Amino acid sequence: MDWEEVTAMTEAALKTRPVSIDIQGMTCASCVSRVEKALLKVPSVTTAAVNLATERATVQLADTGNIDALLKAIEKAGYSGTRIEEHAPRDHSHHHHDEDANVLKRDVMIAAALTLPLFVLEMGSHFFMPFHMWLLGLVPQQALYVAYFMVTSVVLFVPGWRFFKIGIAALLRGGPEMNSLVALGAGAAYLYSVVVTFAPALLPAEARYVYYEAAAVIVTLILVGRLLEALAKGRSNEAIRHLAGEQAKSARVERNGQTVDVPIAEVQVGDIILVRPGEKIATDGEVIDGASYVNEAMISGEAAPVEKAVGAAVIGGTLNTNGSLKVRATKIGADTMLAQIIRLVEDAQAGKLPIQLLVDKVTGWFVPAVMAVAVATFLVWLVWGPSPSATYGLINAVAVLIIACPCAMGLATPISIMVGTGRAAELGVLFRKSEALQQLQGVSVVAFDKTGTLTEGKPELTDLILDDDFEHDEVLALAAAVETNSEHPIAGAIVAAATARGLALGTVGDFKALPGHGVSAIADGRSVVIGAARQFAAEDLADFAKDIERLADAGKTPVFVSVDGHVAAAIVVADKIKAGSKAAIVALHARGLKTAMISGDNARTANAIARELGIDEVLAEVLPAGKFEAIKSLRQGGRLVAFVGDGINDAPALAEADVGIAVGTGTDAAIESADVVLLGGELKGVLNALDVSKATMGNIGQNLFWAFGYNALLIPLAAGALYPAFGILLSPMIGAGAMALSSVFVIANAQRLRAIAPAKIGDAR
Repeated sequence: MDWEEVTAMTEAALKTRPVSIDIQGMTCASCVSRVEKALLKVPSVTTAAVNLATERATVQLADTGNIDALLKAIEKAGYSGTRIEEHAPRDHSHHHHDEDANVLKRDVMIAAALTLPLFVLEMGSHFFMPFHMWLLGLVPQQALYVAYFMVTSVVLFVPGWRFFKIGIAALLRGGPEMNSLVALGAGAAYLYSVVVTFAPALLPAEARYVYYEAAAVIVTLILVGRLLEALAKGRSNEAIRHLAGEQAKSARVERNGQTVDVPIAEVQVGDIILVRPGEKIATDGEVIDGASYVNEAMISGEAAPVEKAVGAAVIGGTLNTNGSLKVRATKIGADTMLAQIIRLVEDAQAGKLPIQLLVDKVTGWFVPAVMAVAVATFLVWLVWGPSPSATYGLINAVAVLIIACPCAMGLATPISIMVGTGRAAELGVLFRKSEALQQLQGVSVVAFDKTGTLTEGKPELTDLILDDDFEHDEVLALAAAVETNSEHPIAGAIVAAATARGLALGTVGDFKALPGHGVSAIADGRSVVIGAARQFAAEDLADFAKDIERLADAGKTPVFVSVDGHVAAAIVVADKIKAGSKAAIVALHARGLKTAMISGDNARTANAIARELGIDEVLAEVLPAGKFEAIKSLRQGGRLVAFVGDGINDAPALAEADVGIAVGTGTDAAIESADVVLLGGELKGVLNALDVSKATMGNIGQNLFWAFGYNALLIPLAAGALYPAFGILLSPMIGAGAMALSSVFVIANAQRLRAIAPAKIGDAR
């Protein structure tokens, strides 16, 4: 094997691809830790992250890796996995949570029907002595115990069998989890009662009590908790279902000279689709005939319909309101914007915040620690407890096992991310990286690119100041001829002005673009250079100085045209400030944030625009390559910076900022570099992103406080910490109820994020 072969093999090994897997059978944070460890042991895996709320694993797998090895590793850990095909259409209309909920409803009904009479008979006997005497007079105690045994056996080993099947298997593998705690707790109470029923001689007379009702109630209450959890999890992903529901089910397509209705899956790129008023647009495309207004609220969050005419791009799933359109399909299936939005939201939901990594480390040891506390509890009561000490020890150890809830800790962060990012998508904000949720709430400076972000990005030529030796149309025609080769917005303004005057544009050769400086070319045999003031010597611009200062103070931008080495004119353009930009800046200030603007304009022009908008800091005359350094300078003093931009030259700054926010109407390069994408072009989306971040992180804090506080407080109580001083013990049944409700509380608390209201320009929160 030669060196080239070794190098090729090494490069192949270093290349990775993302793989997503749906995982079934996880119930708590310990399950997450176990699956992650199992996946990381597969040789071709570089990283693995498992999310309890979405029940999904995201793995970076070497190109040479085998996906079957991942599925086998998951199965070996005690769970089942199904690969999510990246480009295959997915059915979001239902989730296995729905199937889980249906099975759980059945099991809860069976368990409750059997447990309720058992609970009434046993607890009634405990608390009401006449009832106890009447019952024993009616049925002998031994017969009653046998009946309890039969009923409890059905509860534990029919609807409750899942706890034993999964929990004991996990215990035998050396990886106990929440099901193990339930199986041990309910099983200990059951087995103790079985001994009392069928072999009472093995225990002293004072210890012969049965706890069948405790075992049955534990299983029933935890099944109820699981049912509530499954139902709540289903609601948590309502945003994804809502987005998926916007997809059209069929399309009216021209085929072989006829118009036919076809399922959406049969639409091909290039098909001509007819869209009538009131119908959804079937897929992404371009209008080739007709005019209408299209409601794009599902994408941008803005209710006002958008005008569409020939040449306009339309988005699949949006609603055509009042005109008929003919649309040529340009993207289908997984390539459409709606499918990409759903994929981005799912990816963000599957991600982990930095805080979750710490939680995972704690919860990985939680179940073994609880089991150790339960053993210690039993031993302490056995040695120092009152008679019957073994009974006291058993009941309190069971209470410790049952009341502990790793599930709440495991769900605290991901369930809030799921609901928060889903609500953000409904508001027109896509968090491409879940980490941005945590970073954004700590931002102290929001910096904006000027052109296309704060302004319309469609400058218009307002003035042309000539040197005495040149004619207006002569200079404008030469400049426009050169600028036809440029994609810069100012180039478009110059070409549009020449076109409006009906000027003929000459031939152009040797075109060169100098980013941040300008362009040069040979037009009609003459050397033409167009650029900012920094491209020319100061003395060459002296004749234009007064006019330029006056126009710059009005927020206008001058560029200069040199013909055959002589500065011929100053072309002045103005870019209209976007509606809502100033109000967005005011709202950011009301939230206590500083604002900054990064612009390539000269200082006078940039400062004039900043004054009009009320922006705090201005970084002017910044070349495209310098935006990266501009972000670094804004960071001085330990400030966290969010940068909002839309252009190709914004990509480095978006990547360098603590949080990069791309305006969705911008370039693909900007969007790919960003952490957050605003689907609409309005800056109100920045406020929505900030509000979602703040609310989500606050919600996560509440969930973590509850989850850790619950366990820290109730586990000692279950162990009997209050008994020496107050004589109070916590029943395992109360523990089961508390444990069942603890994870439901976390999920229910996360649902409040669905009520985040759209930001209102001018609100002073």
